[in-house]
Amino acid sequence: MRRALAALGLLLMLAGGADGAIRWGWLGVRIRDLSEQEMDEISQKYGLREGFGAIILEVIKETPAEASGLRTGDLIVAFSDRPVTDTRTLQRYVASAGVGQTVKLTVLRREEGRRPVSIRIGLMPDSVVAERVAAEYGFLVRDPETQLESANGRPPDPPAVAAVLARSRAEKAGLRIGDVLLELGGQPVDTLEAVRGALLAAGPEGPLGLLVSRNGDRVQVQLEKANVP
Repeated sequence: MRRALAALGLLLMLAGGADGAIRWGWLGVRIRDLSEQEMDEISQKYGLREGFGAIILEVIKETPAEASGLRTGDLIVAFSDRPVTDTRTLQRYVASAGVGQTVKLTVLRREEGRRPVSIRIGLMPDSVVAERVAAEYGFLVRDPETQLESANGRPPDPPAVAAVLARSRAEKAGLRIGDVLLELGGQPVDTLEAVRGALLAAGPEGPLGLLVSRNGDRVQVQLEKANVP
């Protein structure tokens, strides 16, 4: 459970918001917020203003982040000279920049200190967009393609809910970990590819209807429309 929720947290940190065509920008990194101890250490070393930021856990291969020279462990503290206080701030900045725009990041790198990095905002791949759409509703789908077939040749389990984010639309609607996905937005979803296609077609705003199998019963779950300020 803890690992699944951590994965969802990483997913939410990948990129910024969407437009009508779901053209989300991304850097190609997995990031997290700083711990309080890390904030204190960085504040003492670099100054209070840089006691915040988004730390890179992984630079994904063949992405704008890799091409720009970003590294695992880099701390992103500014985006086009605007301070990055946490991961959500970075997400908003990436979204507002737009796909194809070149921006300057300021990073703190161990042993090298502060340094600028120019990066061209990329277009998030459809597979990642689909995961992000699910995360916007508040759930994470278990990937059956990563499960090995058993020795007797039994096929992998069907797509199912791996995590439900606290206080999300999914939790409010009663979606549960382990629910097996049968239909999403009226489309049958017996494979991960079908789930991704249905999520891309649905988009993140909602409402979104799901049909799931739970303890042998077929259960309808209705996710509400997003609250847009």
